[in-house]
Amino acid sequence: MPIIGTEVKLLTDSFDRHSCLSRTPSDCMGGSSPENTMRKRIGDRHDRFRLYALLDLDRLLLTIALAIGVFVCFLVLGAFSSFRQFMVNMGPTRYMFQALVGALITGVTLVVTITQLVLSQELGPLGAQRKRMSDSMSFRGDVEDIFESISPPEPESFLQALIDNTSEKAKAFEQAVDNHSNSELEENVTQLTDDITDNANVVTDELEGKNFGEYAVVKAALDYNYNWKIYQARRIRAEYDGDFSEEQRRALLELLNILSFFGPAREYIKNLYFQWELIDLSRNIIYTTIPALVVTGSMALYLRPTMFPGTTLGIGNLVWIVSIGVTAGLFPFLLLSTYILRLATIAQHTLAIGTFILRSSDRSSEIDWE
Repeated sequence: MPIIGTEVKLLTDSFDRHSCLSRTPSDCMGGSSPENTMRKRIGDRHDRFRLYALLDLDRLLLTIALAIGVFVCFLVLGAFSSFRQFMVNMGPTRYMFQALVGALITGVTLVVTITQLVLSQELGPLGAQRKRMSDSMSFRGDVEDIFESISPPEPESFLQALIDNTSEKAKAFEQAVDNHSNSELEENVTQLTDDITDNANVVTDELEGKNFGEYAVVKAALDYNYNWKIYQARRIRAEYDGDFSEEQRRALLELLNILSFFGPAREYIKNLYFQWELIDLSRNIIYTTIPALVVTGSMALYLRPTMFPGTTLGIGNLVWIVSIGVTAGLFPFLLLSTYILRLATIAQHTLAIGTFILRSSDRSSEIDWE
């Protein structure tokens, strides 16, 4: 038996000895079960829109939208003030653009630090690299013992293979308990199988045509509610273990095994995606910092209150120019913010591995512990 399979069995036995639910499995696994996909588990429309902006929306588009918002704010504030006279008396723009130049240079230093942090995980002595390789091959070997074939090398295909095998093991378990004398057990197993296969079909559609490096791959992994499925399967085992034959018990254990592999696989692929995103972030910030430095440096050196006379759309041309300059100086920071918001949101939704369910939207209201 694979190592993870043994761990699942030990956890299940501990669950059987030390826990008890006051409701029957059919109550627990009824219509109140949480939705499978992350978006459906977020019921409020405003929360869904916020989640779309934080996760799904392209980072560059979100950055441009934030930049437009910043530009409009500065433009409106400048339009309702005696901006040119204020510049003559106080000279605020020179100090502001000087500060932006310093902040941009500091930002490049931050980017270099982030890049070094990412690269540091790839550096190390031969022994450490060999252990990484050994751990990776050991995990694949355990998975392939269940697959009974070679696992795919691509991360997205590996996730797909895990999900497909989960559906196969669930159907095998359902067939094993078919025509069981306990109709309630048969009903709960059928419900569990339907839940697994329906969720697998949704995730399969999301993964189709996607490649690693895209957020869509991580999104599909987040939409597979594996921890609740492990809980459902363990709940069935806890209540009906005495009704199982050896073949049925083995089929359930194989299902728990394959479900338990999804957690570490998702975490590893998530970590690879984080590194991928941080490298993209470093590259994009450098690309945007160079023109931003040119714009803000030029403003600090050459902008004078007497420049750009006249108005456009009722707003002074000087206000337009300063607003553009400030927005250009803040663009790299806005880009950094959008990337960090996505990574932080993913991390928050995947803090726990295994059967821990942290968010209230992921839970069933029917769980009632004695």
